[in-house]
Amino acid sequence: MLSRSHGPPLETRVGDLCLKNPVMLASGTAGYGSEFSSFFDVSELGAVVVKSLATFPWEGNAAPRVHQTPAGMINSVGLQGPGLENWAANELPSLIESGAAIIVSIWGRTTQDYKEAAEFCRGLPDEVIAVEVNVSCPNVEDRGEIFSHSSSMTKGVMEATNNVGRPRWAKLSPNTSDLVSIAKAAVDGGADALTIANTLLGMAIDIETGRPVLGAGGGGLSGPAIRPVAVRSVFDVRSALPQIPIIGVGGIATYKHALEFMMAGADAIQIGTANFANPRVSKKVIKGLHRWCERNAIKEIGSIVGKSQIRDDLTK
Repeated sequence: MLSRSHGPPLETRVGDLCLKNPVMLASGTAGYGSEFSSFFDVSELGAVVVKSLATFPWEGNAAPRVHQTPAGMINSVGLQGPGLENWAANELPSLIESGAAIIVSIWGRTTQDYKEAAEFCRGLPDEVIAVEVNVSCPNVEDRGEIFSHSSSMTKGVMEATNNVGRPRWAKLSPNTSDLVSIAKAAVDGGADALTIANTLLGMAIDIETGRPVLGAGGGGLSGPAIRPVAVRSVFDVRSALPQIPIIGVGGIATYKHALEFMMAGADAIQIGTANFANPRVSKKVIKGLHRWCERNAIKEIGSIVGKSQIRDDLTK
């Protein structure tokens, strides 16, 4: 176990990991992490989750890739990246030098891709404290069905990555009618924690051309619009799986949003789309959480996790 602690009240546990605080940068919204060093000391974060990587380089989707919405954005970047080996050689050293706790995110087109990515990650330095397995990707061997839309495929991916040699977090999609079953499958496959949730499916149409605005057609909706959906997703999974650590993500931009997720059942949170509007937002959230704990005489922020889970008739 690698300790990233600076003491109460924000010290946070996610399974066997001890983090300075519950605030992380979400994958895909902060590059490879070190880019944010010019804005603030990234070692002050709970962790940095780097952009999803495979064992191979990937060009991503055609432009345009991003479209602003009234309450967030739709993106269709398409997992562009240099590949794990290139990243480890050229990007990871500067992130290690920054002192940040690092979480690498991996993806694949097939279960074998995930297995090979996990094998590579096994050899990474100890500063990489966990691996987030992005199972919200299409399986090219099964007509492009999203891995995390199927319990069997989700379990299969998590089983295939059990050789990674460090904690694994399954990042799940909210675009399913039974997220709890998918979450249970991820845990059955060996997930040490769950990241809930990825983007919602979305699309925008150019009314002058009649064509989708984004180059790839549809994309993933993120930002404030999805926060209530993500909070409910965290609540439901925490209700069904009270022991598994959960990392909440989706539309968080203030310390109040972070508290909402934690009271719903998240042990920690990730900030994503808000980084584009304010690269220093995570530092502001950390400060807000600390002051809130002081005002409310909270000695350990973990004591509020799942506070909303007090009656079994809340959602009826």
